[in-house]
Amino acid sequence: DAEVVRTRDPQRLAQCDVVVDVGGEYDPERHRYDHHQRSFTQSMRSLRPDKPWTTKLSSAGLVYCHFGSRILAGLLGQPEDGPVVTTLYDKLYENFVEEIDAIDNGIAQAEGEPRYALTTTLSARVGHLNPRWNDPDQDTEVG
Repeated sequence: DAEVVRTRDPQRLAQCDVVVDVGGEYDPERHRYDHHQRSFTQSMRSLRPDKPWTTKLSSAGLVYCHFGSRILAGLLGQPEDGPVVTTLYDKLYENFVEEIDAIDNGIAQAEGEPRYALTTTLSARVGHLNPRWNDPDQDTEVG
């Protein structure tokens, strides 16, 4: 029953129950999941010390960190702390979400100059939906 609102207007954001990737605030108790502030340095390991990954989280990673196990458990009909959900959670983060976190935070996959461009990643495809930084019309609803 959720209404999805796409905005950067602080007054509209204040009315939202959950805010993801905008708003300049990470506060899970208030369901604010943005990583766009200089002071933000959270990783999976810093939020869940039982996990080994130290890649800085994007908003996608924050949502996954806080809700991934619960969602997987519900979809699979398995206990959230059971071995099936735990294994799938770890594999999904390591083989899918961590890449999104790294790309969104500008973390290079390797040292040195890349030999080729990755243009078809999930992050790149989502990025192509956004207006270019220098477009005079920054309306995200215009396609």
